[in-house]
Amino acid sequence: MGHLDHAALGWLTPTLSYVMACIGAALGLRCTVRALGATGRSRRNWLITAASAIGTGIWTMHFVAMLGFSVSGSDIRYDVPLTIVSLLVAMVVVSAGVFAVGYSRDRVRALFLGGLTTGLGVASMHYLGMAAVRLHGDVEYDPVLVGLSVLIAVVAATAALWAALNIKSPVAVTIASLIMGAAVSSMHYTGMFAVSVRVSPSGAVLPGATAMQFIFPLAVGLGSYLFLTSAFVALSPTTGEREASASAQRAVESIPS
Repeated sequence: MGHLDHAALGWLTPTLSYVMACIGAALGLRCTVRALGATGRSRRNWLITAASAIGTGIWTMHFVAMLGFSVSGSDIRYDVPLTIVSLLVAMVVVSAGVFAVGYSRDRVRALFLGGLTTGLGVASMHYLGMAAVRLHGDVEYDPVLVGLSVLIAVVAATAALWAALNIKSPVAVTIASLIMGAAVSSMHYTGMFAVSVRVSPSGAVLPGATAMQFIFPLAVGLGSYLFLTSAFVALSPTTGEREASASAQRAVESIPS
């Protein structure tokens, strides 16, 4: 059995991955709050932004954490197409959950179905990402820990959607995002602790790309998207602020010259 190190770079990758998860959660919650206060095309656009932020945050969290993953006795490569598919899965399932909550009239039913769908999708993203790993050996999983990781993903997704519906203030969103970041990170590392590897030493060149050739640049790009979108949302006026500004403008225009 090969020795697995989940933090080969020390606390850098666990900490940075947690930060990415928190930023994605915070941005997604703020966008969902904006969406619920909007209508028509504006609501749709805010929900798309929310879904992309949460999905990007979760995926970036996973693969930043994977930068610290190593197996003694084998190099590690990543299957590029399968890794991209894992990102698309994250985006699609999170979009399904967010739109279910954003448009459904039965919020309780939408919360249950959205949380279940999103949680299973997040778990699928994680294990698709693991399926993209190429190394000299066979990867095995502890089914109990795999089941626990899926349960954590479903609970975390349901809690995130509940927070999007019920939490409005920036301080509450910040606290909720910190909790959600911890939940997503817990799901990831629970899934990683389920992994064991039977190494088969070989001098053959592994297919795929190294983490630094592919994962790192993509994670940096998606992380930059999160930061830039966060700045845009922070500077964008809320529905209440726009209504107050319009009321003030009408009041000024109604004053006789």
